[in-house]
Amino acid sequence: MKGSVRIRLARFGRKRQPVYNVVVAKARSARDSQPIEVIGTYNPIAPPLSPEQKLQGLVPTKDIQLDFQKSKYWLSVGAQPTPTIIRLFKKAGILPTEWPSTRVGPIVPEREVIQEKKDL
Repeated sequence: MKGSVRIRLARFGRKRQPVYNVVVAKARSARDSQPIEVIGTYNPIAPPLSPEQKLQGLVPTKDIQLDFQKSKYWLSVGAQPTPTIIRLFKKAGILPTEWPSTRVGPIVPEREVIQEKKDL
């Protein structure tokens, strides 16, 4: 059964202040149900910068903490990441930027188009 285990986000936190756990869970289980394993956390709200940091030109950053070994293990055994997790894993360097491969099937050469000239 392909795709029976997924790597996805489980939401926690308060209203308008989400915090997510990066979890490995069965594909048909509820979003916040008991996962198989928690492999990281993601905080999409960047902490505010102090006025001194703003003058230095610093940019607020979001907090992502991942267990790289567990993430690579679950990908190797066939766990399917969601699109958001794919984006996070690409930024973290776990997945290559061209993942998934744009080539799905065999390579088939294109046909040459021959245009016939009509003499009138």
